[in-house]
Formats: sequence, structure tokens, C-alpha cells
Amino acid sequence: MKKNIAIVAGGDSSEVVVSLKSAAGLYSFMDKERYNIFIVMIVGKIWQVEWSDTEKIAIDKNDFSFTRNREKTTFDFAYITIHGTPGENGILQGYFDLIGLPYSCCGVLAAALTFNKFTCNTYLKSFGIKVAESLVLRAGQTVTDEEVAEKIGFPCFVKPNVGGSSFGVTKVKNIEELQPAIAKAFAEGGEVMVEAFLAGTEITCGIYKIKNKTKVLPVTEVVPKNEFFDYDAKYKGQVQEITPARISANLTERVQKITSAIYDILGCKGIVRIDYIISEGDVINLLEVNTTPGMTTTSFIPQQVAAAGLDIKDVMTEIIENEL
Repeated sequence: MKKNIAIVAGGDSSEVVVSLKSAAGLYSFMDKERYNIFIVMIVGKIWQVEWSDTEKIAIDKNDFSFTRNREKTTFDFAYITIHGTPGENGILQGYFDLIGLPYSCCGVLAAALTFNKFTCNTYLKSFGIKVAESLVLRAGQTVTDEEVAEKIGFPCFVKPNVGGSSFGVTKVKNIEELQPAIAKAFAEGGEVMVEAFLAGTEITCGIYKIKNKTKVLPVTEVVPKNEFFDYDAKYKGQVQEITPARISANLTERVQKITSAIYDILGCKGIVRIDYIISEGDVINLLEVNTTPGMTTTSFIPQQVAAAGLDIKDVMTEIIENEL
């Protein structure tokens, strides 16, 4: 009998548009002969199955089921592809843990930790992972221009501490631009991170681990046409993505080893993508850990899976079956 799979999309952040694209990508990747696949939209308190373009059916939050024509459907597995809250920060994971439904990605602790960039980078720094200098501002806190100039320097990045897809991110080149950038980042969320700019080559590396198998994917080099890898670069094609990256075999191996180590330190699960900057002297600096990476047809992970000579449908099946 076919298992019922929920692709859980939506969310309460600016990234809802990206989430919908990832859901469509995942739907196209999964094995329809093996699974019954449903897209479940969660936006605020409205949870519903997208039965068709015209029919949406409410989810019963007691057991994450739905009923149509008096026939109740329960799910065997949830593939979370909400970028942002509540799918990337541990909230939804906690709910699924409570009702006993297996899901695709990190558990509560790893999700909450990686969602908070400053906390995650500070934690990983204690394990010898290199990260850029940074400071965090919480609601009501301020920082003077002089403090940033002294501790972080210019240029620097000002970004929401929790969030993604480069919403609310500014590359600040001088003191005059700092406070407006902080205000812009605060408009996206309650915490702001000010991070030193690192010159170098931006790369990203995907990985997944299942029982008795680790698969570190090929490294992708990211060459934005804009000032940095912003929303337009990510989703409107204003970027050159080169897989495998134009770096030495030795450096590639080091990146893949660090990626595997970070995955284990954090206790990750499912497919994770980790972003880095390679600075002068081949120093590998962590940018951030993405525990629910984009899964649109043009996203990094499907590109890297193809470059590794793997079939994305088989990878999806492995991720699902590993939890079942």
C-alpha cells in the first residue's frame, strides 16, 4: 500500500514565495508510483491540503490528518520545506515530535540553533570552525557607528539574525549607511546581526546522511552579478553557479570534511546545505547552515545531486525511507 507523504510549505515569513517553489520542485522529484503525495500549506493558523486548484481541505491539527467525503487520510511522513518560521526554527518539528510523525529535517534543537545565525556561528566557533566577526542586536538595543567601525569594520553586512533568502540584508560600505540598514533588517525580524565582510570566493556544499551512508555532494561556486548573493541573484538568475567549484581537489576535500563535521556537531538530519567564503590563503570561513535548503528545480541541492551522478528521485526515496 502506498505511503502518504505531506510536502509542508508556506510559513509566516517573507520566504513563503520561495517555499511554494520548493514544494513544486519536491513534488516533481518524488516517486509517484511509490507514494501518494500531497502539498500542505501552513500560513498562520490556516493549515490546509491543496487537493486541487479549487479545493482546499482543512488539516485536523490533533493528528495532522484531513477528511474528504467522510474518508480520513493520515500521513506517514512530512517533508518540511518551509523556509523561515515555523518550519526552519524547530517549532513545527516539535509539533511533529509530539504527534509522532516522522519528518525530513533536523530535530528541534538543531533547527532552533541553526535558525539563529549568531548563536549557531558562535557555537561552531568553539569547535574551531572559522567565522566572521559579528555582533547581534535584539529589539530595543542599539549600537553606535563607532562601535561597529571598531569591532566589525566596513564594509560589513547587516542582516536579520533569523531569516533567509537575503530578505532585509544590506552590504554597508560606510558609516552613513549603517543605521538605515539596521532599521531595514529589524523590519524583517526582532534580531539583527552585523557581520564583517569577508573577501573571497563564495561556495556552498550539500550533504545528507542516512543509516550507514554519508553523501557529501559536490561543491558549487557562487559568482553573483550583484554586490552579493541577494534575493535577485538567488531567484532571478542574476548569478553564475559553477558545479563543481573552480577550486583545487585538496580544498574541495577540506570543505567536504568540514561540512560533514558541522553536520555531526549540530546533530543534523536529512539534506543540509552549508555556505562558506574561501578567503586568502584558502581559509574556509563558515557563512551559514541551511537545514531546509531551497529545493526548486534550479536550487543548489538538485544541481549538486545531478553533478554527483545521482538521481534526485532516488535521493528523495532514501530520505523518506530512512525515517520510515
